[in-house]
Amino acid sequence: MSGAGFILFFFVTFPLHLIPMVNLTTQKRIAASVLKCGKRKIWLDPSEINEISNANSRKNIRKLAKDGLIIRKPENAPSRFRVRAMAAAKRAGRHSGVGKRHGTADARMPTQVLWMRRMRVLRRLLRKYRESGKIDKHLYHELYMKSKGNVFKNKRVLMEYIHKAKAEQSRAKLLADQAEAHRAKNRAARERRAQRVAAKRDALFGAETAPVAAAAPVETAAKKDTKSKAKK
Repeated sequence: MSGAGFILFFFVTFPLHLIPMVNLTTQKRIAASVLKCGKRKIWLDPSEINEISNANSRKNIRKLAKDGLIIRKPENAPSRFRVRAMAAAKRAGRHSGVGKRHGTADARMPTQVLWMRRMRVLRRLLRKYRESGKIDKHLYHELYMKSKGNVFKNKRVLMEYIHKAKAEQSRAKLLADQAEAHRAKNRAARERRAQRVAAKRDALFGAETAPVAAAAPVETAAKKDTKSKAKK
C-alpha cells in the first residue's frame, strides 16, 4: 500500500476525535517570547511535531528557530499596490482635475517658490559660464540683472541669448578690427603720399635754388670791386 493510501485508510478507519493530539501551547509561548512577537505570529512545522514537543527550554526553542522548524510569520501590513498605482497615475497627470483640487493655485504651488527656483537655475548657469570662461564679468553682470528683471523665461531662453550675445560681440569685434585695419591702411597710404609729395617738392625747389646760390658769390665780388673803385 502506498503512503497516500495508508494515510487515507488511517483517517477513514480511525475518527479524528480518537487521534491523540500533541499540546504545543508551551512551545508556542516560549517561541513567542524568544522571537519577540505574539503567539499568533508563531508557525510550527507540522511535520516535526514530535521534535518540537520535546523542546522545553528557551535554548532548544532558539535552536529550532535557527533550524527553521519554528518561524516568525511576517507582519500583515496594508498593501501599497493601490497607493503606488495612484501615485504613478498622478505623476502622469491623472486625478488632478478641478474636482480634485483643494486650495487656490498660489496655495497649491506658490509663485514665490516658482520664482526662486527659476532664479536659482538661471544664476547657477551664469555662475558656471563665468567660471568656465564662456562669458566675461561684464556680460555676466548684464545677464544677471536681466534675469532679475524677468527677461528670461527659462534656461533655454537664457542660453540662446548668451549665444546671440557672444556672436554679436565677435561680429562687433571683427568689424572693429576690420575698421582699424582699414584706417591703418589709409593712414599708411596718406603717409606714403605725403612722403612722395615732399620728395617731389624737395626735388623741384632744390633744382631752382641751386643756380641762384651759385650766382650769389659772383655778384658779391662785383659789388666789392665797384665799392673799392668808388673809394679811390
